[in-house]
Amino acid sequence: MAEQKWTTVVKSENKILDVDIKGLKNCKDLIFLFVRRSFVAKYKQTVLGPAWAIIQPFFTTVVYSVFFGNIAGLGASGVPNFIFYLSGTIIWTLFASCLTETSHTFTGNAGILGKVYFPRLVMPISTAISQFIGFFIQFAFMLCFLVFYCVTGAGVKPNLFIALTPLVLIQLALLGMGFGMIVSALTTKYRDLTMIVGFGVTLWSYCSPVAYDMFSRSQLMPGSALYSIYMLNPVTPAINLFRYAFLGSGEVDWLFYTISWVTTIAVAVVGALMFSKSEKTFMDTV
Repeated sequence: MAEQKWTTVVKSENKILDVDIKGLKNCKDLIFLFVRRSFVAKYKQTVLGPAWAIIQPFFTTVVYSVFFGNIAGLGASGVPNFIFYLSGTIIWTLFASCLTETSHTFTGNAGILGKVYFPRLVMPISTAISQFIGFFIQFAFMLCFLVFYCVTGAGVKPNLFIALTPLVLIQLALLGMGFGMIVSALTTKYRDLTMIVGFGVTLWSYCSPVAYDMFSRSQLMPGSALYSIYMLNPVTPAINLFRYAFLGSGEVDWLFYTISWVTTIAVAVVGALMFSKSEKTFMDTV
């Protein structure tokens, strides 16, 4: 009798990190379907559709430019406030959306996860990938203004560090997904976290150089007492590198950018560990 070949093997071993790598490779089509579902569901039954991906950061940038840039005087020196805030807004939105959307993985998809088996990491991975669709729409919008400011000689100076853009994007998506998986694992038992995720992300944005230029603040200049503490925020070096690459604004501290990447990897590993542990029992608590 010929030996049967199984396509899926369900094991009972209690491993520290039980990640079905082979299963993830076989679920590429499923990941694509979830990405498509996330994008379609987000703009379904809206009049403007994907245009909201541009409208939201545009008005956020206008508010930052008027109140933080012009009234409070927290804008960047040497570059227009609008492109400065727009670049910070879209890169922050990528990170924040990866975090908040991934944090709802178990609670928001309990109906699907409780009916059929597939590698559970498909959900956070597809969620993070789907956020890139909105980001690239916003990024194209930013490039239009960047070209305009370059042509008009507004002090914007793109440089070769633009080549590191994919590295920055991958890092922020991985960091957001890592924190999101941690929150998702914890919310299966502690629903209070769902109430504070949005609030916490908003507070985090004010601890990052999104609404102001850290290099124009004497308290945050290199060598100051708060500089090292502020730069330990893993999002800060990534935003600084993104802005420096496209605008020539500020500077890049490679030591803290390296620490930022180490933090990102650590958060992603911890998130995967907690997610892997919670996926086995979440249906009993959700």
